Amino acid sequence: MYARAPAFLLLCLWLTFGWPGSARAQTSTAPVPNQPPLQTPAVPPTRPAAPDTTRRALRVANRKFIRLETEAADRAVMRRYRYRTTVSDSLAAFREVREVVQALQADAYLTASADGLRWGHDTLRVQLYVGEKFRWARLRNGNLGDGLLTRAGYRERFFTGKPFEPGEWARLQQRILVEAENQGYPFATVRLDSVELRGADITGRVVLDRGRAIVFDSLQIVGKTKTRKRFLTKYLQIFPNQPYSQQRVAAISRLLRQLPYLQVKAEPEVRFAQGRARIYLLLEDRPSNQFDAIVGVLPNPTPGPGQKKLQITGDVTINLRNLSGGGKQIGLQWRKLDVASQLLDAHYVHPNFFGTPLELGATFNLYKQANSFLTLQPRLQLTYPTVRAGRITFFTERRSSRLLADTAGTLKTLTVLPQNIDSEYTSYGLDYNWNSLDDLLFPRRGLLAAAQAAVGTKRISKNSELNDTLYNRVLLRSTQVMLGLRLERYFRIGRAGVLLTRLRGEALLNQRLFLNDMFRIGGLATLRGFNEYAFYANTYGVSTVEFRQFTGADSFVFLFADQAYLRRDLQNDKTSDTPTGLGAGLSFRTGAGLFQFVYSVGRSANQRMSLSNSKIHFGITSRF
Repeated sequence: MYARAPAFLLLCLWLTFGWPGSARAQTSTAPVPNQPPLQTPAVPPTRPAAPDTTRRALRVANRKFIRLETEAADRAVMRRYRYRTTVSDSLAAFREVREVVQALQADAYLTASADGLRWGHDTLRVQLYVGEKFRWARLRNGNLGDGLLTRAGYRERFFTGKPFEPGEWARLQQRILVEAENQGYPFATVRLDSVELRGADITGRVVLDRGRAIVFDSLQIVGKTKTRKRFLTKYLQIFPNQPYSQQRVAAISRLLRQLPYLQVKAEPEVRFAQGRARIYLLLEDRPSNQFDAIVGVLPNPTPGPGQKKLQITGDVTINLRNLSGGGKQIGLQWRKLDVASQLLDAHYVHPNFFGTPLELGATFNLYKQANSFLTLQPRLQLTYPTVRAGRITFFTERRSSRLLADTAGTLKTLTVLPQNIDSEYTSYGLDYNWNSLDDLLFPRRGLLAAAQAAVGTKRISKNSELNDTLYNRVLLRSTQVMLGLRLERYFRIGRAGVLLTRLRGEALLNQRLFLNDMFRIGGLATLRGFNEYAFYANTYGVSTVEFRQFTGADSFVFLFADQAYLRRDLQNDKTSDTPTGLGAGLSFRTGAGLFQFVYSVGRSANQRMSLSNSKIHFGITSRF
């Protein structure tokens, strides 16, 4: 009853040879047969243009109605499909009919079609043919290796006795081609061979025509850069005579944009010749070596004898990147937080460790809190920059904190343990970083996501100045866990506006925590509107909304709001707070470097929002 020769021949041709473009390396979903023709019966004449006051009434009067007429046996099938029976004009009516036919064909009714279209005043009557639902009797492996088919997601049970859906078949083709492209066959094609049609059951073999095998030739750098080709070859993991991989080629731009000392001038170009692929990189060096000097003017909340009501803080940073063109980095930062507290950070990065893609890094942190304690924190890490999943880092860290001698003299009279204590914490952890920012230094769009987790053993050392009995109820050896998260998203607003949303937080989990164990929050880098390291917390989260209006490539003015949640769980001090920071600033290029000015105010449980408590930071960042 439903057998029709033209539809059957069209189906066989499509199954055997595919539609144009469907068998290329970049397979798209094939067009479906028997769609409603574009040439239709004459549309009823339209009225001339009407004044604005009557157009709405005319639109209502010109509405068109759709009536689909099907065989009685097909009406149960059509109940599953929703479509509009009333549309605004005749063109919308034809589009609605076409979408119904495409939906049927996508659900394995391959011979579905709109046979007759007739206009009756304002109603389009359609004679809709549904037809039979085609099924896979069996889809066999032709010449593909079982491993390739498995990686492409093929399972025989998915193509045995299941509806023949063109979209699913096209997706299988695409997955097979992706696997072939990443194994040295970028010009591969996929087709269905040995097709048999018995009633509505389809049997066939999936066949891959691999084409010529392609291997990588070399990288060619076009532009003025001191970066060595040897370093980029290992960093991008594209080696001569290695089978061609489209996945690695597609990742080149993203990996290069993670290097702050390179500017990607154009997308990489790939040229094929004699079975080899040569990649051209259009690069230029950008000023990335950094020298920062920032001075802060803050009110002194508790000035001592001879001290002034204002205190000067400082921040000096030196970063040298891409040493000798090999990607090595070294950096040093010194910060004076208040009159007697200082911080020192140092780091070193060595890429292509022993000729591998691995990146070896080492950091060192020293923090002195007035005359209370001194904390040392060295760290050794090994990073693997993956093609798809960002950067994965394994690290080990040792954190030791000691009470200072000036404090030790006052410990003998204590009857309880002090808030700070001598301790050591050795941890092992994993850090994950995903970066899709369009620019590392001045991003306009993209996402930055980072997560960190570490676990280790914390040991508390007995201080000889303290009464030994004070340690009786303290667990001297325990397991401690550290968790961290950072999310940043940049959105373009208009031609020169950028909206930044950020969420960052950390948590420290242990049975007994002391003040010198905790995270230090506050200041320009974490929570603006407050003194540097004004808060101690074992759990915190800071959300930021910042709008930047760019006036140049690296110049902008900005407004921001920081909202934080802080929690401190000490033995005799369990508190929480929700401080807020508001402010504005500007950043622009000068002859000496990038000048930045930030004005901020903050509110917390111990600080009211007042201009007398405002914070001003300004400084110059010089890149060379």
